[in-house]
Amino acid sequence: MRVIVTGGGTGGHIYPALAIADGLAGRGAKILYVGTRAGMEARIVPAAGREFRGISGRGLPRTLSPALLRAAGAAGKALWETKRILRDFAPDLVVGTGGYVSGPVVLGAAFFGIPTAIHEQNALPGLTNQILGRVVRAVLLTFPESAAYYRRPRTYVTGLPVRPAFGALTRAAGAAAFGLDPERPIWLVAGGSRGALSLNRALLALLPRLAARPDLQLLWATGRENYAPVLAEMAAAGIETAPGWRLTPYLDDMPAALAAADFCLTRAGASTLAELAAAGQPAILAPYPHAAGRHQEFNARAFAAREAALLIADGDLTPETLWESVNALLADPRRRAEMGERARTVFPADALTRITDILGEIAWH
Repeated sequence: MRVIVTGGGTGGHIYPALAIADGLAGRGAKILYVGTRAGMEARIVPAAGREFRGISGRGLPRTLSPALLRAAGAAGKALWETKRILRDFAPDLVVGTGGYVSGPVVLGAAFFGIPTAIHEQNALPGLTNQILGRVVRAVLLTFPESAAYYRRPRTYVTGLPVRPAFGALTRAAGAAAFGLDPERPIWLVAGGSRGALSLNRALLALLPRLAARPDLQLLWATGRENYAPVLAEMAAAGIETAPGWRLTPYLDDMPAALAAADFCLTRAGASTLAELAAAGQPAILAPYPHAAGRHQEFNARAFAAREAALLIADGDLTPETLWESVNALLADPRRRAEMGERARTVFPADALTRITDILGEIAWH
């Protein structure tokens, strides 16, 4: 079986696409990843060892402007480039995970009668996937809530694939990876590779209170761009790093971090939530308010509605509201355990197997 996988623009589209590519390759498929030449995928996908072909493309502005004309021109060029790739690679299946690059690739394949499918990561589907949902043979969903946006008989709730290491490590092993004490509570704060400014600001204001709580350990990924400014602000405020604090620009070993933590503070991207679910991790979610269509807010609401997480809107994320939530979780281990168990049930546990089974069926029927 020959498969084109496409998705780009953000890690939230790229990493699920790579996971699907790995799952299909494990079943003997030959994989080609198609993305934009200027997108993150042009760097990430070859580094992951996958064959990559780049096409033109840029996001479509939602208002009339010269930028809209340029984007339309790039989209037309992308369709022409896609036609050549489809002819050369001759795929049996094309799978899109979102981002504007999925548009011309999946549409082009559908036009030529090639079996197609999309995977939607978020509770609120992105614009590209909402359009593609009308032409593909199957829609694969992470959240059951997003089914309302698709009116197709072949719509499946599959969950979102994550690395097997999530949920497979012991707390002791996770704590040891960061030199922390597994017998004392550990709070994980992670806002993604770039960090999250509002999360960092709230936490900076709480550091004096944390210093008065030597029982509470802190594992804090500030984001690469924010690491030096955070250290500078701590120095200016006369705050020294406590023995139980671990500050880092980025967490390369997130499975170990989630295994170590008693609870965490994160944004609400779909991949982050899938990792929380796989690890059975209780969380305080502060969704990024400027995500397209406010989709992170919809994701976080889905978890909060199941009592699998606490939700604090970004505008309400003050040191006081955050500290109140932290203390509520610290004081109630049973509640943390119940939240973690509920998190495990939000998504199907065997997402990659479900996805590859369905895609294999689509390719041959």
